[in-house]
Amino acid sequence: MSANNGEKVHPVLGVRLNKVVCVGAGYVGGPTMVTIARKCPNLQVVVVDLNEARIAAWNSETLPIYEPGLDEIVKECRGRNLFFSTNVQQAIEDADIIFASVNTPTKQKGIGAGRAADLRFIENVGRDIAKWSTRSKIVIEKSTVPVKTAEALSRVLTAHEYVASDGCERKFYILSNPEFLAEGTAMKDLDKPDRVLIGGQQKEAVDVLADIYASWVPREKILTTNLWSSELSKLVANAMLAQRVSSINSIARLCERTGADVNEVSRAVGTDTRIGPKFLNASVGFGGSCFQKDILNLVYICEQFGLHEVAAYWQQVVDMNEAQKTAFASRIIQSLFNTVTRKKIAVFGFAFKKDTGDVRETAALTVCQMLMQDGADIHAYDPKVKIEDAIQEFKYHGIEVDEKQFHLVPTPAEAANGAHAIVVLTEWDEFKTLPYAEFYGSMMKPAFLFDGRNILDHDAIEKIGFEVHALGKSRAQGYPKIN
Repeated sequence: MSANNGEKVHPVLGVRLNKVVCVGAGYVGGPTMVTIARKCPNLQVVVVDLNEARIAAWNSETLPIYEPGLDEIVKECRGRNLFFSTNVQQAIEDADIIFASVNTPTKQKGIGAGRAADLRFIENVGRDIAKWSTRSKIVIEKSTVPVKTAEALSRVLTAHEYVASDGCERKFYILSNPEFLAEGTAMKDLDKPDRVLIGGQQKEAVDVLADIYASWVPREKILTTNLWSSELSKLVANAMLAQRVSSINSIARLCERTGADVNEVSRAVGTDTRIGPKFLNASVGFGGSCFQKDILNLVYICEQFGLHEVAAYWQQVVDMNEAQKTAFASRIIQSLFNTVTRKKIAVFGFAFKKDTGDVRETAALTVCQMLMQDGADIHAYDPKVKIEDAIQEFKYHGIEVDEKQFHLVPTPAEAANGAHAIVVLTEWDEFKTLPYAEFYGSMMKPAFLFDGRNILDHDAIEKIGFEVHALGKSRAQGYPKIN
């Protein structure tokens, strides 16, 4: 069925099918809509956000986020069928398929502070849609939300449903479509997803979204569930991935005491097809905007339903992650003769993982804070992190940074020059091929290297003269005891 102006309209739902809008131009909304615009050239895709600086960046040559492959696709589609705007009202009025992809941070105060999700932004999107809609809409939760959020969103929207005097209905169809993206590989994940999950109660609405994804995703990879299963699946997926990280990190601590090598243990365990090798690399700890936030959200939900043993089980995943970060920082201090006061420390990497400039919940935050509390002079190098983003993340966690102690420098050589130690905190590929022999020549002696990602050739670096400390490996002599 088509409207008089040529727009294609769903015969049952009454929604227009040729335009899509996404409220929220962040790490999820932006790349997702860019991919839809490229894969569905017949759709007009509009991304809106009240943050004028962010939208200006999306319309510029310097995008607000870094993802390999993103820049090229934006340039291909922008101005053709992909648009970025701050006019939220106009976008909601013009499109009947609306993605809500706004931030859902952990609450900082009030009931559930430190664990529960702060849903005020997703609620505000619902109220804006209700205020500016003049016809039926499909509203899609793209943000990571607690189970039963759709019910709250539905209550906000259905309170504004009506039948006009001419018999035209205004109804809202709520869907859950969680993202399963990994920063650094988001564009690849969107291009060839393991699965697309759509939860909803109205089959026709689910089919509308499924048809969009089917433009490039095989139908067998498009999974449909009820709303609550879809919402919970996202939290559980992140919780189980984080659980694997904390599990192998706990074993790394044991390896350091026993003489076992965590890389060898990980390889031996990962070859078991029931377990598999993914997320079994020991590290200084997981970070990013999702893992900790989603686990704490899951913990809070379990406690709300009286499932205290279940809540305690998942809380331990976060506790182990924090213990890993503090133990690593403690090892650095103890190895450097129990003090780093007035010692220059070169930190390689500040982003929470490679191929992104995202510093949210980065493990580098805890490590650098502990070193600075002990008096260290941090000189950090990261190819994608901006100093203002690093300082903002410190402030978000209530950490005041002395600018005389924390520096973000343009090259790894500048960071290493005159340093007592190099500390690798992000697994950037370029760190594997740096001229460590040259760095050694410019450093204080003895020169230390702490590999928080186990990405370097430790034998080769030890031959240069470094004292190397790797995760999950004990040192034959002089290995400090960590309490």
